[in-house]
Amino acid sequence: MSDYKVRPATLRDAKAVAEVHAAATQAAYTDILPEDQLALLAPASREAKWREAIEYAEPQIHVAEVDGAVVGFVGFDRSRDPKTPATAGEIWALHIKPEHWGKGIGVALWDAAREGLEEEGCTTVTIWVPLRNQRAIRFIELAGFKREMKTAKTTAVGTVRIEEIRLKRDVA
Repeated sequence: MSDYKVRPATLRDAKAVAEVHAAATQAAYTDILPEDQLALLAPASREAKWREAIEYAEPQIHVAEVDGAVVGFVGFDRSRDPKTPATAGEIWALHIKPEHWGKGIGVALWDAAREGLEEEGCTTVTIWVPLRNQRAIRFIELAGFKREMKTAKTTAVGTVRIEEIRLKRDVA
């Protein structure tokens, strides 16, 4: 595998982040969403969102580069869930281009997010994952997260409703 590095995102990364987000979601959701819904996950529909997130650091975004090209990113910040303590953080997004899955980039992005959350004073961290995305759940559980079974909820993705579950762990 090529060498990769993780760094805070800049506004110049917004397009690449949108491309990674679209590619990773389309690959991961192939068995979850119908083709017409997958087609709506185009990078152009996400670039403005990621540009704004990077500009205002909400969430904080770090990117992973291989040979100077962005191949993954993580977005993290305080938890968006109601009634959570101020010390609760959340991984808002963690996506890697499919051709780079299983090469350690996810672990490097998780490490960057954990360090950032620690600096923010977070003691716990959560992440929401679709129940049918077994690859993501396996990765998150290997990173030490535990399922919170009572948190299962249904979320709309386009016109499709998917079941999600929250996983949690200590930041340290």
